[in-house]
Amino acid sequence: MTSDIVFKYFPDLTEKQRAQIEQLPQLYSTWNSQINVISRKDIDLLYERHVLHSLGIAKIMSFLPGESVLDVGTGGGFPGIPLAILFPKTSFHLVDSIGKKIKVVQEVALALGLTNVEATHARAEQIDEKFDFVVSRAVTQLKDFYPWVRTKFKKQSGNALPNGILYLKGGDLDLEIKESGLKVQQYHLKDHFTEEFFETKQVIYVKGKVD
Repeated sequence: MTSDIVFKYFPDLTEKQRAQIEQLPQLYSTWNSQINVISRKDIDLLYERHVLHSLGIAKIMSFLPGESVLDVGTGGGFPGIPLAILFPKTSFHLVDSIGKKIKVVQEVALALGLTNVEATHARAEQIDEKFDFVVSRAVTQLKDFYPWVRTKFKKQSGNALPNGILYLKGGDLDLEIKESGLKVQQYHLKDHFTEEFFETKQVIYVKGKVD
């Protein structure tokens, strides 16, 4: 699988962005052989299952220059790294509770020349900053995730959606959403990507509360 699957849906990337996207398989193959951050079977499907999946958020929300985004439980850097490539004037803070995964994120960001990425070995609750948006990819149930980040939002919103959570999830989410007690908006990635992998994938948006 080549980078064409990404460029098909994001045809307006600069040459620099295209080059950064094209570097990802080699970087992740190299680091994954040392520190397992991606399922071995998924390395060959990196563009579809990790890069394009991460960029599903960009089909719902275009982050603005000067905005800041917290990626919770980033693992090896998803969705934060692909989003940071796409939005070079937006600041991304990637956090994970597993130090060796953050090591991979830091090395990948350095190799790509991403100056808009900060990576921290920490739990979300330990981060004191405020952000415009929080992103994440299927870290845990929504009812458990929300308390980690509920205090993380800036008061001022300037984007198409008010500051809040953009959460990549898959499968039947009706029960999970009901149990969370949260008011959500559901965006289906099959409306944007034709590959079968995205048939059940969604971006869940939750407006951030400001205390």
